Amino acid sequence: MVRSPYGNYGHAILTAGAMRAPDQVALTYCGERSFTYGELDRVVNRRAHALLSAGITPGQRVAALLNETLLVAEVYLAQAKIGAITAAMNPYWPADTLRAVVEHSRCTAFVYDATVERLVAEIRPSLPGVTTWIKVGGTDADTVDLDALTATASAEQPPLGGFHDDPLALYYTSGTTGLPKAVVHTHASCLATAQIWLDVPRSAESVFGTGAIIWGIGFPAIVGPALYAGLRLVLEQDWGPANFLKVVPRERVTHVSQIPSFYAALLGSPDHEDVDLSSVRVIMLGGEPLTPTMLERIKRRLPDAAVYAYYGQTEAPYTCMGRVDDGSTPLGSSGRARTGNAVRVTDPAGERVVGEAGEINLAGPHRMTGYDGLPDKTAEVLRGDWYVGGDLGTLSADGVLRVLGRREDAILKGGAWTQPAQIEDAVSALDGVAEAGAVGVPAHADGQEAAEQRILLAVVTRAGHTLDAAKVALSLADTLPPHQQPDHIVIADALPHFEDASGGPGKLLRRQIRDQYGHLLGSP
Repeated sequence: MVRSPYGNYGHAILTAGAMRAPDQVALTYCGERSFTYGELDRVVNRRAHALLSAGITPGQRVAALLNETLLVAEVYLAQAKIGAITAAMNPYWPADTLRAVVEHSRCTAFVYDATVERLVAEIRPSLPGVTTWIKVGGTDADTVDLDALTATASAEQPPLGGFHDDPLALYYTSGTTGLPKAVVHTHASCLATAQIWLDVPRSAESVFGTGAIIWGIGFPAIVGPALYAGLRLVLEQDWGPANFLKVVPRERVTHVSQIPSFYAALLGSPDHEDVDLSSVRVIMLGGEPLTPTMLERIKRRLPDAAVYAYYGQTEAPYTCMGRVDDGSTPLGSSGRARTGNAVRVTDPAGERVVGEAGEINLAGPHRMTGYDGLPDKTAEVLRGDWYVGGDLGTLSADGVLRVLGRREDAILKGGAWTQPAQIEDAVSALDGVAEAGAVGVPAHADGQEAAEQRILLAVVTRAGHTLDAAKVALSLADTLPPHQQPDHIVIADALPHFEDASGGPGKLLRRQIRDQYGHLLGSP
């Protein structure tokens, strides 16, 4: 049976747009280059033919270590068209992690750009299973020059090599322990994820801005949806606060997807005050709790922006979402399952519960097929149609999900469990506080997970203010119940975040707060 070309991710994401509106601008890169949908499709076709000339075949696993966002878009889409399986390597990994991940992935080809050539030179001798090395942006010894092949390649559509349930890519979890797990997504699952912007207001003039996070799950969760929905995609190498303040007014960016701590950094400095950010119309926030204090700060600065909360994981991206600034979705929740997806909460016996805390289950065509090479781990989290990843939450009778967090982040004090975000929100409401991080530290020497804990609070001062730990403690004594009051407060220059190029700080690393400052509580 002939398989539809629209079951191929690259064709459905890009070529369909080129057929629909070939002269519409699809992508701009760092304010320097611009491509219409027709032009970008032809560039990707040339890359695809060049990869075929280099010997890449449908179903072959190709490790991709690309730091330049334009090259990520071109190569990932080209490999999707020809049916190669992209193993999306993280340029922030140390050499030992990268080497181990490539080896475990069973990749036989490796494509990289000039920005990571030293790292590649370090790991290459210890990867005999990789027999084809391909470089974009220059030449190295015994390496295929992809640019040279691209220059003479055809711009016609290449033979499509992957469809529907065929594996498209391996995207890696950002877990804090062990080797990152390879999450297998198919053409079909990534096309299902590409539909997220269909549930969000947009127009023909909508512009989506983003940075280097796209080399991971951000590609099918950010790049694909923007192109699929016909937005203009603004790609930058840096999406931190300083560049954000330059790019938004220059490109008139309307749509962004970030984590709440980005705005803690952006609005904690006076640099934003004289910058025109009026073009922003939709802000998607996930990955961390959005507190009332942070939402109030965002709306004060960007009153015309609709603020959406979303929830998902690498294994099932953007499963739930809802607008939280207009009252249609309760603040503190992540909304309802988006079109075509499902969410439920189950008790320890696996039974569905409503209004009670339990494990969050996610389902839909966007769900992964499993962890590559890890059948036992896959069996732990895939239960029938559902993905159960260990996050806790509650589900209301009308389907609104409230994420409580992970069990390991919860703090047990005074016989009651508290999620750190509850404490952090109270602290963030205090004048002069830019960001706060709360963690539990064992109150007894045995250090058992379920034992009583003490609360360690790290606080970062807003620019132009000063903070005193004792005064912060007095203020919190009036607003927090005893089981949520910190036992020790440290005024920190900055809090540790995950280095992942997500735009400003990455997700807050509470474990590192405990490691850095836990000794200040003294011996239990």
